[in-house]
Amino acid sequence: MTAEDIGDAWSALGGDPALLRRSSHVERGGVLEARLPVRELARACVGACALAAAELAALRAGLPDVPEARVDDGAVATAFVSERQLLIDGRAPVNFAPLSRFWRTADGWVRTHANYPHHRARLLSALGLPADATADTVGAHLAGRSALDVEDTVYAAGGLAVALRTAKEWAAHEQGAAVAGAPLLSRERVGDAPPRALGPLDGAPLLPAAGVRVLDLTRVIAGPVATRTLALLGADVLRVDPPRPPELPDQHADTGFGKRSALLDLGRATDRRIFEELLAGADVVVTGYRPGALDRFGLAPEALAERRPGLVVAQLSAWGAYGPWAGRRGFDSLVQVATGIAAMEGSAERPGALPAQALDHGTGYLLAAAVLRSLTERAREGGTHLVRLALARTAAWLVNEIAAEPARGSYDPGPWPAETDSGLGRLRYARPPVCFAGGPDDWARPPGVWGADPARWS
Repeated sequence: MTAEDIGDAWSALGGDPALLRRSSHVERGGVLEARLPVRELARACVGACALAAAELAALRAGLPDVPEARVDDGAVATAFVSERQLLIDGRAPVNFAPLSRFWRTADGWVRTHANYPHHRARLLSALGLPADATADTVGAHLAGRSALDVEDTVYAAGGLAVALRTAKEWAAHEQGAAVAGAPLLSRERVGDAPPRALGPLDGAPLLPAAGVRVLDLTRVIAGPVATRTLALLGADVLRVDPPRPPELPDQHADTGFGKRSALLDLGRATDRRIFEELLAGADVVVTGYRPGALDRFGLAPEALAERRPGLVVAQLSAWGAYGPWAGRRGFDSLVQVATGIAAMEGSAERPGALPAQALDHGTGYLLAAAVLRSLTERAREGGTHLVRLALARTAAWLVNEIAAEPARGSYDPGPWPAETDSGLGRLRYARPPVCFAGGPDDWARPPGVWGADPARWS
């Protein structure tokens, strides 16, 4: 891997540029092929994460040199479609529901997201259609409406729909301008705390996050990919969800490796006390809800810094914590549509899509890298740390800032898909792409049943 591949990401993470020489790369052609440099984005995100893991491992193990971080395009490409690699007792999951798709409108295209039942219900209600409406019925209705009208109407009802825009149109949009003016990721200290050294590492493999307790308050792909990666590296990751709405089982199976999963209703006093006990023992809190959505539970960064000095708070959103869309829900597929990616990857006849949900996966690995770098800095300098990332900002990086490189080598399916038994059945899954010399090559445990674990640290 060249320094240019991960230099921007490593710089955004505040990493020592001299460590870029500790990264290497295996190039493979025929992976993540697209008009946009998806392969280069994926490589950079995973490479930066691997280097951050190696840096923390060296600090904790007292090594004279940071272990070499190694990135293989084949492993990266496989991991970036992990939800498509997944088989559960031979069954392939359905990743998009029938009403999650592109629709032609009277003046263009709109994309909806209705994988969760409550999003489907809100979509149909906003359109004035019955709860049992078919895709044909929805299509006929949308064909007579403007794309922007559908976007506004569905959003106002709490649903998810985004009109297709070109990159030029997005750049002229107020939210697009706000995203373009933001850094790739933001890292800041939001409170003072003495340095908190993690214990020394011994044995093999090297697990740089061993002993780190992570409260995982995320759903869907990007946040769970980040916490799945921290679990790979030894963290005790406890995912905490509200009982309603339930997580999609296949989605949990893909991103639940290495973690435990518990349910708490933070609106109930008893569950709230349990959560506060968990928080008192946490090193990291990762959230994937809209900016401000969890503030009513005392989970604003400033409130967390006051109650738990020395915490690392990592926040992920679709559109960023700025601009007029800061409070909007969003998913990778919708961000691709708004930011011009779907128009660039499509044709005159129909919008297209990236070969992977690369905004989700790429942002997830960057989020994990930001947590790891914050843990390194906390051990050296102390402080309470806040990191923020947004899918839309990763999209801007892909569209405007990453240079494509000629493809060299050839793709071989290689050893990256693996199989294991679990409480969910026999799983085929994508092995982790984050790799450094002496580090782990797989998760210590398969996913369990969503919400089945006790809400306590192991």
